[in-house]
Amino acid sequence: MVRLKLSRSFAAVAILFGAGIAAAQARPTHPLTIEDLIDIKHPSNPVWSPDGKQVAFLWDRADIVNLYVANADGGAKPMALTSFPDGKVTAVFWSKDGSSVYFARGGDLWRIAAAGGEAHAVWTTASPEAEFSPSPDGSKLAFVRAGSAGEAQHGGDLIVRSLSDGSESKIAHDDESIYSPLWSPDGSQLAYIGGSKIIRHDESPAYSGEKLIYAVFEYASGQLYVASASGGKAIAIDTPGEYNGLAWTDSSHLTYDRQSNAYKTRTIYVAPAVGGAPQAIHADKEDKFWSLPDWEAEAKPKPSPDGKWIAFLTDLDGWDHLYVIPAAGGDPVQITRGHFETWRPTWSHDCTRIAFDANEPDHPGDRRVGIATIGNDPAHASVIYITTGRGTNVAPSWSPDDKRLVYQHTDTQNSADLFTIAATAGAKPARLSESMPAGIDHSAFVEPQFVHYPGPDGQSVPGWLFVPKNLDRSKKHPAIIWVHGDGINQNYDGWHIQRNYAVYYSYHQYLLQQGYVVFAPDYRGSIGYGRDWRNGVYMDVGGNDAKDAWMGANYLKTLPYVDADRIGIWGLSYGGFFTLIAVTDQPTLFRAAVDVAGVADYVMYYHDPYNNDWTEGRMGTPEQNPKVYANASPGSHIGQLERPLLVLHGTSDVNVPFLQSVWLMDEVLKKNKGDLVQFMIYPGEFHYFSREHVLRDAWNRVDQFFAFHLRGVAPKP
Repeated sequence: MVRLKLSRSFAAVAILFGAGIAAAQARPTHPLTIEDLIDIKHPSNPVWSPDGKQVAFLWDRADIVNLYVANADGGAKPMALTSFPDGKVTAVFWSKDGSSVYFARGGDLWRIAAAGGEAHAVWTTASPEAEFSPSPDGSKLAFVRAGSAGEAQHGGDLIVRSLSDGSESKIAHDDESIYSPLWSPDGSQLAYIGGSKIIRHDESPAYSGEKLIYAVFEYASGQLYVASASGGKAIAIDTPGEYNGLAWTDSSHLTYDRQSNAYKTRTIYVAPAVGGAPQAIHADKEDKFWSLPDWEAEAKPKPSPDGKWIAFLTDLDGWDHLYVIPAAGGDPVQITRGHFETWRPTWSHDCTRIAFDANEPDHPGDRRVGIATIGNDPAHASVIYITTGRGTNVAPSWSPDDKRLVYQHTDTQNSADLFTIAATAGAKPARLSESMPAGIDHSAFVEPQFVHYPGPDGQSVPGWLFVPKNLDRSKKHPAIIWVHGDGINQNYDGWHIQRNYAVYYSYHQYLLQQGYVVFAPDYRGSIGYGRDWRNGVYMDVGGNDAKDAWMGANYLKTLPYVDADRIGIWGLSYGGFFTLIAVTDQPTLFRAAVDVAGVADYVMYYHDPYNNDWTEGRMGTPEQNPKVYANASPGSHIGQLERPLLVLHGTSDVNVPFLQSVWLMDEVLKKNKGDLVQFMIYPGEFHYFSREHVLRDAWNRVDQFFAFHLRGVAPKP
């Protein structure tokens, strides 16, 4: 399926979206460079001012995060409120009167006038402070003061401080930790998680030498407590464990969800704030595993501001949809229906509407902002969509008067930016930010074509084909397969909505301008296509899902303009894992491959306590299913490698520990494959490459690697 025409409604919207672009393109343009890619910023965390006239947000350029404010009508460029060379701005909120903006930085709370000026710390102490949470009326602030300066895991105090006179009171103490202070709606109580901790275990494998120690982290769950905001003994709520989506329903009850039964059951609870047994108001039971991606979809329970209803997401009918249930318990009511996925619900302040984003049937890479009007009866809810046309519109957030929404938009011509729109059908959006640097030729960007091809068991696999503009289709050209990470993620019809993967989409536009055909499969396990496709990896991780990915090469071979002998493959994380499977299972299918922080062995991954819950839900334990785990160990088969492989990994990676690649290199050498493998280490880098010097080296390294092996271009001196 290829959609080449813009709808008339989108064309009108695109004119508005493109106002800033037109100005930029009036200047001389040039082909994309790697320096351009580094300069593309990513906005996040938009926060409305109390009067709804401005939006504060964070803007990230290569891990340098600073604070900006924009007029909500989009009438002017955003103003930089901070310009710290190292960024590190987090936790933004407005003052009660809207005259200034608070933010956290370096263990202190800072403040700056909304009109601009010099930022300054509101107060300073020897111990670092974090978890800042303003009271509902904006007069006080709850936060956590660490027990030891610079030590995150040595206890802490929960403090309430007046923002008018600076007076403080200590509400609670925990010898381990305090996280997530949460005010009750009436401001009389605070809920918090106490006692959770990260336990460090050190490993020093014999093949790595006695002086090298690799840290492995184990997370121990904490206990939910409620304390009076004026002090007193805290009350423990429920048993220790996870409290996903913790929120107050009203000033006497809290809600959260938990997973159990080997991740086959998700239960939503409402618990009294005075202690006592929590009430289970809804349970989802899955045959395979609960796979709705809460980190992406925000499937956690969302209580209405008046405490009457709880909105949540579930896939009872095979697709992720919005439901509403009485907070006191009862039957849930399904609000959205169809072969599409509804995510990120958020209540209006007046409790009558829920904004969300959803894709469309057969349009899995586009997302629209919708509004469900609940009124007083969810059974008679109505749904409208307020954004139209191609593009990915996500994460709507209501203005204080519930008349507008701010949301993030990406499309085939633009990386992520913020927009506002009236909460009515037919409204025109206003652009708040322009994240691409001036001089980039947007018209040179390649639009993806949505296609399908047969997988290993005959199932149709969706994928996104990128063909360079003005490609001479009478000749054969090199191609590259990109395998997205996370498993439960997807490609979009344009720039990815997450910063972590948007940088790769940007890089693929660079590769397209170098003359490569690019293909991005949405293998089974990917989101956007319903529960059955998402759960297709159950007890088969690294099986048919990995075949879905590398069989994209078979599809590329059917294209007359692709050279079957010059196909490369690469991927990040789960995509790196699939890349390693591809080059060991099909050692001559690909001319060259790049593994970015991929899993080399899932037994090792399971025994990392930070990651074993993700693994166990899909694969059980190594003792229960040894064959499943053996199939998911491409590093054990690295002796079958026949083509060049580049491995990139950061030493501070906790998602896929750096030790995975160290072990892989040991296996490479033992199997006499060292002449085929290059390994680049990035000191201090996390899982998703973000810092400028790392991006510059990694992108140039990958560029030269593919250029040499797929195009015969000698490396630059």
